[in-house]
Formats: sequence, C-alpha cells, structure tokens
Amino acid sequence: MSADVDILKQQILELQSQLAFQEDAIQSLDRALAQQQHEMLVMRRQLELLRQHQLQQAEDNGAGPDGNLANELPPHY
Repeated sequence: MSADVDILKQQILELQSQLAFQEDAIQSLDRALAQQQHEMLVMRRQLELLRQHQLQQAEDNGAGPDGNLANELPPHY
C-alpha cells in the first residue's frame, strides 16, 4: 500500500511539474502573440499612411483619376 501511495505522489509531482511548464509556455506564447498583433497594427497604419501619401503624390503630379500618369493629357492640350 505504501508503494502505491509513493507512486501516486510521484505521479502528482510530475503532473504539477508539467502543468507549471505548460502555464509558462502559454504565457510566453500569449506575450509573443500580443507583440505580433501590436506590430501588425503598426504596419497596417504605416501601409495606410503610405497609400495616402502615394495618392496625394499622384494628385500633386496631375495623374489621371485612376492615378496613372499614362492617362494624363499632355500639357499642350
């Protein structure tokens, strides 16, 4: 009977150790995911700013309505 109790105690200790490792791994993955989400939000904002900047430059350069300079009328028209 004592051997069975010792085996159960050992198994419980192993399970507790595994649980602690898994909790640490989950917290680490959660932090990494939060960091990636933040970086994606920053990149999306930067992409939107670049798109706006490109559209503004196209308007300033006299591009056609579709933003293509090839559709622009030459200056002598």
